[in-house]
Amino acid sequence: MNRREALISLVQISALGAISSASAGVIRSDTHFPVGTQADALPSPPTSGALVYFTAAEAHEVAAIFDRLIPEDELGMSASQAGCVVFLDRQLAGPYGQAASTYRLGPFKQGTPEQGPQFRLTPAQRYREGLARLGDYSRSQHGKLFSALEPERQDDLLRAMEAGQDRLPSALDADFFALLLQNVREGYLADPMYGGNRNMVGWRLIGFPGARYDYRPYLHKKGQPLHLEPVSLLDRTV
Repeated sequence: MNRREALISLVQISALGAISSASAGVIRSDTHFPVGTQADALPSPPTSGALVYFTAAEAHEVAAIFDRLIPEDELGMSASQAGCVVFLDRQLAGPYGQAASTYRLGPFKQGTPEQGPQFRLTPAQRYREGLARLGDYSRSQHGKLFSALEPERQDDLLRAMEAGQDRLPSALDADFFALLLQNVREGYLADPMYGGNRNMVGWRLIGFPGARYDYRPYLHKKGQPLHLEPVSLLDRTV
């Protein structure tokens, strides 16, 4: 399975769960609802312009990593072209980056796989430390930063991170790779309101119609293309 297939498969699994929940609802399909979203109910779009969390050097390294995970090809633009670095920069500067909704007071003990990991650091701190360690390691092994490595060497290093190889610094473990992969997927597939998924490239790739109010007329078209132009929350205010 290649990178882009992994991205698509993640969405298909999520969509099946959403469709199953929707089809189990008790609202009649002919029930009328006002279409549209009040502007004051939407989150504020990310500010344009300068970075708000990453340094320019950090953002450059994140772009290089993300573009190996979702590269530009005949199906669409790369992760950085789609705005995934901007998406992540804004997220790390906000509640997500500060782990505002996560319990972090300890005690920190090794849990079961079902419980998932518990991190002392916030996502913002994990990125700052991970990128620093990645730069140190890449310079010590290859004499240059990750972003300057040949694509094959970049892929080898990312595979080593994904596998959790002991030769890498502790900050460059499988958990950090999983964070990178999770965030680039989110940036490529989130509503463009959040700064990524530019021109709804991710949604067009998987055939997702976007932030439409009501999907009930299409629930019977399982496995069929809907041929609907995707729309963003930015397009649905009244």
